[in-house]
Amino acid sequence: MAKRRKVENAEKLSQLVVKGMQEKKAIDIVVMDLRKVRNAVADFFVICSGNSDKQLDAIADSIDEEVNKGLKEDPWHTEGKSNKEWMLLDYTNVVAHIFKKDRRSFYALEKLWGDADIIEIEE
Repeated sequence: MAKRRKVENAEKLSQLVVKGMQEKKAIDIVVMDLRKVRNAVADFFVICSGNSDKQLDAIADSIDEEVNKGLKEDPWHTEGKSNKEWMLLDYTNVVAHIFKKDRRSFYALEKLWGDADIIEIEE
């Protein structure tokens, strides 16, 4: 596993994650700015939903491609590629969350990190 290190430009990284999501028609994209939240695990969470296993895979691949192309970064850690309900790409200070549409409300990250500034991305 790659050494855990922060990406210098977290804002640009979060924008590239959004672009990767948009490329594959992810829905309900939000960027949660956690920089002012005490004890936050990252600077940004970028969250989206998809409708099928195939779309979740495509979104994850697209994010990986955009971030690699734009900043030459790979995820420090990934999870959920096998269960296809909640996939996570962890770039240390930016974490991309890709939910199957019906699972997103169950985990309710937006409520859990309610102190964050939340930016809804227009579709």
